[in-house]
Amino acid sequence: MRKMMAGTGWKMNNSVAETLRYAETLAAWSAGRDLSALDLFVLPPFTSLHAARTALSNTPVAIGGQNMHWDASGGWTGEISAAMLCEAGCRYVELAHSERLQHFGETYAAVRKKLDTAMHAGLTPILCLGETAPEKAAGRADAVLEAQVLTALAGQGAKHIPDVVLAYEPRWAIGGAEAATPDYIAERHGRLRETLHAHYGKAAAARTRILYGGSVTPENGPAILAVEDVDGLFVGRAAWQAEGFIRIIEVVADAARTRRPQG
Repeated sequence: MRKMMAGTGWKMNNSVAETLRYAETLAAWSAGRDLSALDLFVLPPFTSLHAARTALSNTPVAIGGQNMHWDASGGWTGEISAAMLCEAGCRYVELAHSERLQHFGETYAAVRKKLDTAMHAGLTPILCLGETAPEKAAGRADAVLEAQVLTALAGQGAKHIPDVVLAYEPRWAIGGAEAATPDYIAERHGRLRETLHAHYGKAAAARTRILYGGSVTPENGPAILAVEDVDGLFVGRAAWQAEGFIRIIEVVADAARTRRPQG
């Protein structure tokens, strides 16, 4: 059975003081609760990683970075390495977020190098995938997703594929008024799993987790999680406050209790 996940990326939000308040609320709520059925994570800004690591150390919530460079060191002003993320206590690293592609010119060829480096360092990559509005309108969503995932995973052996968490985030839904419909999500997640099956085998496809992100809220979360191939939620602004993330965790926990074993 694929272990379900709930996570949030804070983007350029939450100072150190705000991170400590967030973590205090989350720690108080999670104390004594059995959340072992879930993998939980937050991705703070780099400047808040140490505060998050310290404040969440006695909780089931892991931390991760929002980006990283593929080199171990060097003349990369403003960048951060996998080893630095590990030193800061990170378990995860987000790669290929839509905003990195749109505003900073990142490509999936570059993401492949980052993913390789992250995995060698022992980090779990959260690989973002998603089509733009024009690509969706042209009926190219599945072709775009296939190209993205195969480019980013190129060179990986089948046994390592489940060590990557895929996050389907339609680029037209990020920061929008509403998420993709459950039927649309089911089609995309299903085709992504078919792609993994075709290139890496049945076992790898069955074990790899695929999250949904893009205008997720506690209100639309249950319908999204009712889709068989959705293994959790990756949330932005709805979880920038601790109370919002707690509601998302509760939604995913409810789904985990009713989910039948997969694979």
